[in-house]
Amino acid sequence: MGKIVWLASYPKSGNTWVRAFLHNYIVNADTPHSINSLVDFSVVESAAAFFGQNAAGLSTQEVQRLRPAVHERLTLLHDDLVFVKTHNAHVALHDVPLCTPAVTAGAVYIVRDPRDVALSYAAFARKNIDEIIEFMNATGASNAPDSAQVFELLGSWSEHALSWVAAPKRLLVRYEDLLAEPARYFARIIKFLGTGEVDAARLERAIGFSSFGTLAGQEAAEGYRAGGGAKNFFRAGKAGQWRGRLTAEQVRRIETAHGAVMQKFGYGLSA
Repeated sequence: MGKIVWLASYPKSGNTWVRAFLHNYIVNADTPHSINSLVDFSVVESAAAFFGQNAAGLSTQEVQRLRPAVHERLTLLHDDLVFVKTHNAHVALHDVPLCTPAVTAGAVYIVRDPRDVALSYAAFARKNIDEIIEFMNATGASNAPDSAQVFELLGSWSEHALSWVAAPKRLLVRYEDLLAEPARYFARIIKFLGTGEVDAARLERAIGFSSFGTLAGQEAAEGYRAGGGAKNFFRAGKAGQWRGRLTAEQVRRIETAHGAVMQKFGYGLSA
């Protein structure tokens, strides 16, 4: 029995990228690990299969009643650390934590500029940007359940970020820093996990094997089954694309709702 390391983020903030890096670092193979085999070493907490055959029809109360037992079973997947992806905020619902403390070793929280999140999330969800901004600004926002997953409670972008900042035993990593200095910040993740000294050659190989060019190439060649039907799950992998893509009004709405929290993470405001 192991303990869970939560790989946590608001949607479209680099969670799958970090999972791909960890898989490539752990496997340390001569070729990139397939994006369709990420479940070899990490799982998605909200997967309906973990909650039973009728998971899609469960109420939020029923899902929360099952969550602690689901999380305990996940610890049986590996003898040491069990990597579990989540988009849930680090809060409780119906008096049950969305991330069970008793089985938690720690968390890696990936945060991304919400202006870029809005662009990427809209493309992924196949919705217009204004709809996504409204969702990101909504207190207590959640993803609805479907045949593939149970509900996820996100909250607004700010609520989500602040909930994880307050979590114990967590490492905060900015998406933009992973892009700008991958060796430094991916090494920081490995050190946080406490799995021994960082092997520089192994680190460099894992970074290359999980680059956006490599991941997008795999998606083009074999598809990405967890991509939710998006045309390109690995869309761009760049920072600052919101400039010139969002209207001044869209930027204003995001910055008005989240400006104070954005600045905590070093995201400068446009005005």
